[in-house]
Amino acid sequence: MAMTSRQRAYLKSLASNLSPIFQVGKASLTPEITEAVQEAFNNNELIKIAVLKNCADDPREIAEIIGERTHSQVVQVIGKRFVLYKPFKENPKIQLPK
Repeated sequence: MAMTSRQRAYLKSLASNLSPIFQVGKASLTPEITEAVQEAFNNNELIKIAVLKNCADDPREIAEIIGERTHSQVVQVIGKRFVLYKPFKENPKIQLPK
């Protein structure tokens, strides 16, 4: 499902108030982080993740990999932070504009 620019802008506005719930550090992307993000999508549709300064990998690449592994969409990558979106299968809380 490809997002329109309007939907992406809506999700960005919702994410602006979020604090990062995970941090990717020196060990970069580990299976534990991927699993934790997957579990977080059981309670949240929108997640913000921070990449620490000691991580040598590119935040955009990390976002794409996590998005692929968790079947979520990358909403935005700004500096060392990125936002992922995965709607609930039943009764999504976030209603995207058409």
